Amino acid sequence: MSEPIIDLRSDTVTRPTPEMLQAMLHAPVGDDVYEEDPTVRELEETSAARFGLEAGLFCPSGTMTNQIAIKAHTEPLSEVICEQTAHVYLWEVGGIAFHSGASVALLPGDRGRVTAAQVEAAIRPANNVHYPTSNLICLENTSNRGGGSCYSMEAIASIAEVAQRRGLALHLDGARIFNALVATGQDAAEYGKYFDSISVCLSKGLGTPVGSVLLGSKAFIHKCRRIRKVMGGGMRQAGILAAAGLYALEHNVARLADDHRRARELGATLTAQPYVAEVLPIETNLVIFRLQDEMSPEAFLAQLEQQGIRASSFGPQMIRFVTHLDVDDTMIERVNQALQSLNVPV
Repeated sequence: MSEPIIDLRSDTVTRPTPEMLQAMLHAPVGDDVYEEDPTVRELEETSAARFGLEAGLFCPSGTMTNQIAIKAHTEPLSEVICEQTAHVYLWEVGGIAFHSGASVALLPGDRGRVTAAQVEAAIRPANNVHYPTSNLICLENTSNRGGGSCYSMEAIASIAEVAQRRGLALHLDGARIFNALVATGQDAAEYGKYFDSISVCLSKGLGTPVGSVLLGSKAFIHKCRRIRKVMGGGMRQAGILAAAGLYALEHNVARLADDHRRARELGATLTAQPYVAEVLPIETNLVIFRLQDEMSPEAFLAQLEQQGIRASSFGPQMIRFVTHLDVDDTMIERVNQALQSLNVPV
């Protein structure tokens, strides 16, 4: 019997565990468009309470929660400030322009992170008719393109102070927020002090099959519910999916530390290989590295594939590994052995 495929392309490839499937199977359900699904409501309330906010809205994806939040915070002729590699700008199909009719001010960051000084400098003069109106700041934690880099709470507080003083809303794309919390030891409830809205993804590190929750004030979420409807995101007996999220919140957060440890182990092996030029600092579960210029990324990925290991290209000469719920210590050892035995010319 052949060994199982090791899929390091993303933490979105995970499958529900038998225990999660049982929770889904036995979930009480109702019609969520009527706000009558008890499991969905429990997930929304539990998520909001964890992050110190009033209400939540369960959606099919993090792209939808981000784009709903942006539309709720902005209007046409306004502008969103974010880092130049932010997921809301780079990988959400131009949704800011399509859904919100808003402009984007892009800032060069440090592995996906921006500073309060950068944000303040990007805010447009309010009385100049030539400019869009600065309405919203979006942060991403952890940063995907930054290799899973995390914001410190001090940096977040500084940016929030600018937002509050200048009258802008502050949104968090928390696609891997639980990885950041586990890595830094931050208190989730403290985020509610600084952010007007938070998108919490359940289908990456927490291992659910689908879903994200948008968090904010009751009034904000009431507005967002209407936007979700017009985007086609009204789900009916969605408690089957929400039950997976509740199970994940209870059982799959603390174990993220194992993913981070395994990512560091892969990073140590890669650093020792002659065909690797650089490994980005590893803070969470993302391992991004640059191959030597003589190395063919296609040949590198093909040889891994031959050994039952999948990874993804992440730009010129760049490769990404992502550790997750479906990758255990034995699999990491297989990957390390494969990396040490690759026959790729340099």
